[in-house]
Amino acid sequence: MNAKESIVRFFRSITPFEYCLWAGAVIAIVLSFFLCGNTDYLNLAGSLLGATGLIFIAKGSVIGQIICLVFSLYYGFVSFTIQYYGEMITYLGMSAPIAIAAVISWLKHPFRGDRQEVEARYLKLCEYLIIFALGAAVAIAFYFILRALHTNNLVWSTVSVFTSFVATVLAQRRSPYYALGYVCNDIVLIVLWSLAAAGNSEYISLVVCFCVFLVEDVYGFVSWMRMRRRQSQKEKG
Repeated sequence: MNAKESIVRFFRSITPFEYCLWAGAVIAIVLSFFLCGNTDYLNLAGSLLGATGLIFIAKGSVIGQIICLVFSLYYGFVSFTIQYYGEMITYLGMSAPIAIAAVISWLKHPFRGDRQEVEARYLKLCEYLIIFALGAAVAIAFYFILRALHTNNLVWSTVSVFTSFVATVLAQRRSPYYALGYVCNDIVLIVLWSLAAAGNSEYISLVVCFCVFLVEDVYGFVSWMRMRRRQSQKEKG
């Protein structure tokens, strides 16, 4: 199968609901951007990029991980401009490198050789416990670093470090529960940017952006659970 046929087959696999979900996300992000009087089109492009990447990830496509890697760089820059150093360090120093590892992992583990869909994994309880323990250790270390940097909303920024670490590592490990990690992270980010929006209405568009991400990540969890169940049935068959 050549590249053109592969691309056509992938887009045919996207359901009408997924197209509607993506279109709704784009409309919500664009409307909030202009209604809030924003003029930074780099922010708009980054938000649209993130919303698109989550749809690809929900399909188990490595393209989504590549898009989210680019989004990590964008979001790190935006966080720097508002002195959310926790978010900046998290995305540039943690999320981006783990996203690179995820791209490599997903490319190495396609389901039955089909690079359009990654092979979902069942993790053991001990693996989850290790990931949560490492996440807690990283968050504690970041707390003192961020406090020294006089980070705004220190507690919420520290919680964001923990949820982001857990989510990105679970994604790298190809667990459907990565999406629940991102759901928690989305909620934290909605709080963080709501606090920022209280002082500058332009940031309302980012609140809307992460509300959109929250909806997409909930769907991502549902999609991955279905995907893992379908893959298991094919392996047994």
